Amino acid sequence: MKLVVVSAGLTQPSSTRLLADRLATAVAAQADVTTRVVELRDLAVDIANHLVTGFPPPKLGEALKAVEEADGLIAATPIFTASYSGLFKSFFDLIDSSALTGKPVLIAATGGTARHSLALEHALRPMFAYLHAVVAPTAVYAASEDWASGELAQRVDRAAGELADLMLRMPVRHKEEELIPFEEQLAALRGRP
Repeated sequence: MKLVVVSAGLTQPSSTRLLADRLATAVAAQADVTTRVVELRDLAVDIANHLVTGFPPPKLGEALKAVEEADGLIAATPIFTASYSGLFKSFFDLIDSSALTGKPVLIAATGGTARHSLALEHALRPMFAYLHAVVAPTAVYAASEDWASGELAQRVDRAAGELADLMLRMPVRHKEEELIPFEEQLAALRGRP
C-alpha cells in the first residue's frame, strides 16, 4: 500500500516534519506500506505559480499525483493564527475535488502551545470532510512541551493504528465510471437512440 505524508513545516529542521515522520514510522510498524514524503516547503513557489497559471510544474504535478494515488495520507501542518498554514491549504486547493473521496487520512499539527490544539477539529477535520476523505478518529497535536512526554508517543501509536486499520479495510478504489445522462438512460429503456 502507498502511504503519502504531506508536511507543511516551514523551517529546517521542522517540528511538523518530525511529527509526520514519527506518524509514518508508526504506521509502517503496523502495516506493509511504501512511504513517500511531500515536503510543501520545497514546493511553495510551484504551488503559487500553479494557483495563478492553472498548470502545475513537473515536481508539483508528481506530488499531486502521489497524493491522489495514495492508499492513505498523513497530513501535517504547523498552526498559525488558530488554523492550518496558508501553504498547506493552498496545496490541498490544487487537489482534484474528488481525489480524496474515501481515502483514509490522519491529520496532525504542531504549535507552540496546547491552546491551538482545537485547530485540528475546527479547521483540518472539516476541510478533509468537505473533500470526502475518511479521517482517522484520533488527530495528533504536538505543542512544544509535548515532545518530552510519553503521552505524545501514545497518541502517535493510537492514531497510526487507526490509519493502518482504515487502509487495510478500505476497498480498492477505482476511477468513477462516466455518468450517462438521465435522458439517455430513459431513451435506452424506451428503445430510442
